[in-house]
Amino acid sequence: MDDIARTILAEWKTKSMPLVIPREIDLQDYLNMKVNKIIVLNGFRRVGKTYILYGLANNLFKSNSREEVVHINFEDERIPIKTEFLSSILPTADEIFNKKIKYLLLDELHNIPNWGKWLRRTYDNRDIRIFVSGSSSRMSEEEIPTELRGRFLEVRVFPLSFKEFLEFKNIAFDLKTLEYSEVERPIILKALTEYLTYGGLPEVVLENENKKLELAQSYYATVIKRDISERYKIKNEESLKTLLKFLLDSKEYSISKTYNNLKSLKQEVGKSTVQKYISYIESSYFSFSLPIFSYKIKNQIQYPKKIYFIDNVFINAISTKFMNNFGRLYENLVAIELKRRRKDSYYWKSFEKEEVDFVVKEDIKVRQLIQVCYDINEQDTKKREIKALLKASKDLKCDNLLIINKDYSGEEDSEWFGIKRKIKFVQLWKWLLDENI
Repeated sequence: MDDIARTILAEWKTKSMPLVIPREIDLQDYLNMKVNKIIVLNGFRRVGKTYILYGLANNLFKSNSREEVVHINFEDERIPIKTEFLSSILPTADEIFNKKIKYLLLDELHNIPNWGKWLRRTYDNRDIRIFVSGSSSRMSEEEIPTELRGRFLEVRVFPLSFKEFLEFKNIAFDLKTLEYSEVERPIILKALTEYLTYGGLPEVVLENENKKLELAQSYYATVIKRDISERYKIKNEESLKTLLKFLLDSKEYSISKTYNNLKSLKQEVGKSTVQKYISYIESSYFSFSLPIFSYKIKNQIQYPKKIYFIDNVFINAISTKFMNNFGRLYENLVAIELKRRRKDSYYWKSFEKEEVDFVVKEDIKVRQLIQVCYDINEQDTKKREIKALLKASKDLKCDNLLIINKDYSGEEDSEWFGIKRKIKFVQLWKWLLDENI
């Protein structure tokens, strides 16, 4: 154990650091906190958590040595999956380094047994700032080990936002003049099409276009194998794969309907297994669900849930139904962005089946109703979207109404059967770049 720890630590001292493109998440802010907390970065694999830690390390190197800032990636195949290895790290560092470690940056620590107890002991007994990353819900606020309660802060990392995507592509813009610029706007719209199609996973963004979908498919296979099948010891992997493809071809699901669909495809799984598989998929951060908006918990449980995926590239790389379906891609992207902005979101549906895509709630009050429509120029489509918004506005007592679309920005006074409201229209690119809309 000691020899492996020595090797890992010695390599860190001479490791050349990669070029890091800054992200919107600034971990430096957490260093200024008066109370020392363990900072836990979690989220889907390959969203850039390691590079965010590298960016923090580069900043810390400005006033600290390599011996004081240590990064360890626990997906290194040389590291034994044993608690004893964790116990050997700090004593070995004390022995071979001339200085005490001040900052400990740990990738995928949850791979090691009893990592929570070790982290608690280190936190309690050492004056060290600790940053931890993970691609599993085991690092989330819901599942974090009991011994770490009250000692950590969770930072969710998502694929690149559209702003970050433009930064990765070296595309500069001025938001104040962008809407009217005949030079900048076409560039932004072209970038938006790429972002909608191939998503915001950093490596996919930087890859050549002819390799993007192939790379996404390899991520997909890894998630199935490592983050779901191996973690939860799933024996019937074929049923899991079939379920995932069914979900990718769906906009909503219920356990009963999903079970019946799998049964019709000769997949022998029970309803409870279907429910467990979906929870496993969401635990890997690959997908997330939105319930129907209702003040009755029973309704939220009984009605179908809408399903969204962590990045649009998986819809285009895996789905047979929604590939290059810009209506679906628009809605999925808005769902991701609302999640990134920490908005408590639901969908709304009337007895007559009219639907509003997103109900945004703060505490117990509905703050905004959002429809997402790729092409609002078709009059029947526009009337349908407005009618649903107006009915939901009356039902939920919310006047902040928004339709996100491709081409049109403005405000209109709308009326339906005595319900009069002002509706704001905004182009998707503008909504993505301006959080104040």
